[in-house]
Amino acid sequence: MKNMNQMMKQVKKMQAQMEKAQAELEEKEVEATAGGGVVKVRANGKKEILSIEIQPEAVDPDDMEMLQDLVTAAVNEALKQVDELVAQSMGKLTGGLNIPGLF
Repeated sequence: MKNMNQMMKQVKKMQAQMEKAQAELEEKEVEATAGGGVVKVRANGKKEILSIEIQPEAVDPDDMEMLQDLVTAAVNEALKQVDELVAQSMGKLTGGLNIPGLF
């Protein structure tokens, strides 16, 4: 029974560490660009887009598809960076174990 109590203490400690890590991740921000910086996207650790900046030279009324592609690329890169932050942060806590559903 002593081992069970010890294990429960470890689980509670890990849970507290994960909650702290999650709160810290939510405060972090990433920035991604596309088209040599003409489109810039900022996102937070909750995968919320905070801002999208588009330089005037990226806007060509005759080629809106290019602008759409640049925005899509920048958003996808920002979200990828958030995923990498989460994986890195959780990897420190779980020792590299892949535990589905944590984040």
